[in-house]
Amino acid sequence: MNWDWDKLEERREKFSRSNKPPLPDFSKLKENLPFWDNLKGRGPQILIGIVVLLWFASGFYIVNPDEVGVIKRFGAFNRITGPGPHYHLPYPIETVLTPSVTQIKRVEIGFRSITLGTGINNYREVPKESLMLTGDENIVDVQFIVQYKIKDAYSYLFNISNPFKTVKDAAEAAMRAVIGNNQINAVLTTEKFAIQNKTQRLLQQILDSYHSGIQVVAVKLQDVHPPKQVLDAFKDVASAKEDKSRLINQAMAYRNEILPKARGQAAEIVNKAEAYKETKIRIAQGEANRFLKILEEYKKAPFVTRKRLYLETMEDVLRKVKDKVIISKSVGERVIPLLSLDKKTFLKKKVVKEAKKIKSKGAKNE
Repeated sequence: MNWDWDKLEERREKFSRSNKPPLPDFSKLKENLPFWDNLKGRGPQILIGIVVLLWFASGFYIVNPDEVGVIKRFGAFNRITGPGPHYHLPYPIETVLTPSVTQIKRVEIGFRSITLGTGINNYREVPKESLMLTGDENIVDVQFIVQYKIKDAYSYLFNISNPFKTVKDAAEAAMRAVIGNNQINAVLTTEKFAIQNKTQRLLQQILDSYHSGIQVVAVKLQDVHPPKQVLDAFKDVASAKEDKSRLINQAMAYRNEILPKARGQAAEIVNKAEAYKETKIRIAQGEANRFLKILEEYKKAPFVTRKRLYLETMEDVLRKVKDKVIISKSVGERVIPLLSLDKKTFLKKKVVKEAKKIKSKGAKNE
């Protein structure tokens, strides 16, 4: 900058004559201006220096703990850096990418989540993706999600161009393959957990064959149901199967309750029969042995044996009679036999007599 020192002096003298405060003395300032005079015409150079300094400073970067730094030199992979501050050659020589290797990404297949303005989550079905053919040639509507993360940043960034679409297409193909190897009843009921695991393994194999650097964390079925056009019919079939299972379970419970009782009763009857058999055999053997013993005694003394048998028999017979009178044969020939005149017999005869009188009177009246 050029200063007109003569004019400054004139102005200072003019102000001093008019009794106004004097202007600053610029004579000392002039002594310091050679430095600025040296900078005259070097503005572009200084500006270029500042730009170059900022350009070199642009190479500093920081990698967060959940990230890795991938350095590209002229667009080609060069190296990988870990978390912390680092430096790379400024753009366009080197550039850095910092993908997150711990973040769980999500792919929705068969539906799309929609967040409304009120904060309520809703979803939209995508039948083109969800309708699949089972092994028994039935159509089933399968909606599921895939969760994945980066396990190799180099492969993730340089081997596939669109990771989201790659995972989505591979997951849909894997699910269709697994569904195609299962029956519709298994898909709708018992094999859901197995289908998730099989699909996850198959999807991981597909992505590994692409060298994608992606790790499949989980495959989760959200909703599995028949197409809406036949949903009511499938519900009826499911209800019938549930009724069948319920009736079978009730029958099995009744069977399990009755069979032990029947086995117990059969065992009881068999045991009683065995006991009765043993009792009869033992009684028969005892009677036979008794008869043989009597026979031996009879052979030794027939008269005595006959007399003893007679007396024992009469003892058994007379023991059963409450009221008895024993007389000798000679006395018995002189005794007149009388009918029993106990109270019960007398009343019975009286009732019969009265009944006959009533009957005869009725016959006369007729």
